[in-house]
Amino acid sequence: MARRHRLFGVVGLAGRRVLGRLRTTSSKQVLLSVLGVALAVTLMTTVSGIALGLGAENAIQSEGVDYWVVPEASTASSVAVSVGGPQLGDTHAITDRLARDDRVDYATPVQTQLVTLAPEDGSTDEYVLAAGIIPPEEPTSVVGVSTASLAPGDPHYANGSYDGPRTGELVLNDAAAELLGVSAGDEVTASVGGSRAAFTVADVREGSLSSGVGPVPVALVHLSELQTMTGATEGDLADQLLVSTDSAGVRSDIETLYPRTSVVTQTGLAVRGASTSSLPLAMAAVSLVVAVLVGVLFVATMMGLEVNADRRNLAVLSAMGYRTSSQMLLVVAETVVVATVGGVVGVAAGIGGIHLTNAITRELLGVQVALFDPVLVGYSVAVAALIGLVSSVYPAWLTWRTPTLEAMSHD
Repeated sequence: MARRHRLFGVVGLAGRRVLGRLRTTSSKQVLLSVLGVALAVTLMTTVSGIALGLGAENAIQSEGVDYWVVPEASTASSVAVSVGGPQLGDTHAITDRLARDDRVDYATPVQTQLVTLAPEDGSTDEYVLAAGIIPPEEPTSVVGVSTASLAPGDPHYANGSYDGPRTGELVLNDAAAELLGVSAGDEVTASVGGSRAAFTVADVREGSLSSGVGPVPVALVHLSELQTMTGATEGDLADQLLVSTDSAGVRSDIETLYPRTSVVTQTGLAVRGASTSSLPLAMAAVSLVVAVLVGVLFVATMMGLEVNADRRNLAVLSAMGYRTSSQMLLVVAETVVVATVGGVVGVAAGIGGIHLTNAITRELLGVQVALFDPVLVGYSVAVAALIGLVSSVYPAWLTWRTPTLEAMSHD
């Protein structure tokens, strides 16, 4: 019990010493340590918010879809715009095979691709998420957009020759139409890499797909027309396969369609999930490593200088009966408190960074890419405390090497 009281007393003294220095700005080293951690945590929080925005997304599915097939490497909650990831092949033939099953109401492959759309007058060009599908006879909703205005079927596919007539139809959600300043009947030009194609806006529909904290501009087109633009005609590629059915027995058949795929059960729109895509995870991991390295180097250096400048007070504490171990604990506690204060400041600045990032991307791209989650607050403050704990090794070692008599005689 006495040890516990002594520990609490040392930690309390450390907090009072740090806050006293910050209030009076008597120690530049402490203030710089707080600012150093705050900058590192600000960067980490902002980048983590972007990673969450990229990773938290809406599964591409239609209103009545009960099953959808995705490559194993993507998983059921992979990012909707994960262009360049694993894909499914021979999708038109597979869809025809499913359509012949009386238990299946509707099936379609879905290919997703970020394309640049520009109105006929060329006044602007914006990135839009294009989704290529095979529209059914009975309208449904895919990627949060109704297929009612698209001609059923996929005539340009022409049994794999891709030389059939193009419909040139494109349905925009309201976010994309507002971004481009177009309406039904207007002409737009779509560009992907070096490929360009003209489309007519068949309709503008209310959309429900969102990423981060804002709507995603979406264009719905025929699958073969998007495949032709993206070079996915070789192998008849798509990102996933949607299947609508009222029969649970269909699942076992769907699971045999492709090797190394996942079949996921879900009905309804806007299912949200954390992505296992490597990009968001890599961004979060790199931001964590950078924050810890920068924070540790900065705080260890500044607090080491602070210990050197505070040798007289440490010597006084020693003369009052504070053992070297207690002085080292005091320095460790001070370092952790300094880093934690910097973490709190950094979280507040990081939230501002997330909003600023969204404002910039909304202005330039028409979408908001970052997402704030309350978990970021606890995560960032915990990282700041870890920075303080690791950084405290160096100033604690300096405290251990500071002889009491030498410090007193120097002053």
